[in-house]
Amino acid sequence: MSAYQEQRVVVTGAGGGIGAALAHRFAAEGATVVVNDLDPAKAASVAAAIGSRAVAVPGDASTVVAEAREALGGAVDVYCANAGLASGGDAFADEAVWEAAWDTNVMAHVRAARTLLPDWLERGGGRFVSTVSAAGLLTMIGAAPYSVTKHGALAFAEWLSLTYRHRGVRVHAICPQGVRTDMLTAAGSAGELVLAPTAIEPDAVVEALFDGMEKGRFLILPHPEVADYYAARATEPDRWLSGMNHLQQKWESS
Repeated sequence: MSAYQEQRVVVTGAGGGIGAALAHRFAAEGATVVVNDLDPAKAASVAAAIGSRAVAVPGDASTVVAEAREALGGAVDVYCANAGLASGGDAFADEAVWEAAWDTNVMAHVRAARTLLPDWLERGGGRFVSTVSAAGLLTMIGAAPYSVTKHGALAFAEWLSLTYRHRGVRVHAICPQGVRTDMLTAAGSAGELVLAPTAIEPDAVVEALFDGMEKGRFLILPHPEVADYYAARATEPDRWLSGMNHLQQKWESS
């Protein structure tokens, strides 16, 4: 029997890409899944494709927990904070761009955890899955708001794990590089240069997550080479930054 049989799962940003793949996989494992997306038609389409084990609950990911609980019969066992905003622009991007990225990529996670934790702590368990991105471990050229807020998402996931793991709360941070979704397309020429050459399908990200959950890993790296980049960043930051700057120059001249 699957570990997720009869589990109650919420996936935000599940109208396509990684989120839709997560919803399908959890349902295939026997869970009941709330499919959340800002676009009601997309949420309904994915839920319909899954069938009786899914229900669409469209709306803002920041405020979905209460309605999702009701749809699931009163509780949530697994929460996948997958909705994200791929904000491009440099450090001088408009304030509204920064605010939107911060609200979606960080504060939506904070608000969900704030609502979920009291019940999880009382019951002695719960699982929080944060779709971060390799940009949260490293960075992404041409996308300051995205890179900075994804660092924030990773930091919040780390804090959740170190604070509550002894009380049964399991936290996982998924950090893929390029994934063949609409978000990769939206990354434009920077995405083509940095992400597209090694891009993987959403199902490969989900497979890495389920393997990592089974093994109790916090950090999920669907692209294993990201571990080497992360180590280089930590141990030789100036060399790593020089390499990234060369990539920046290549992008600017393309």
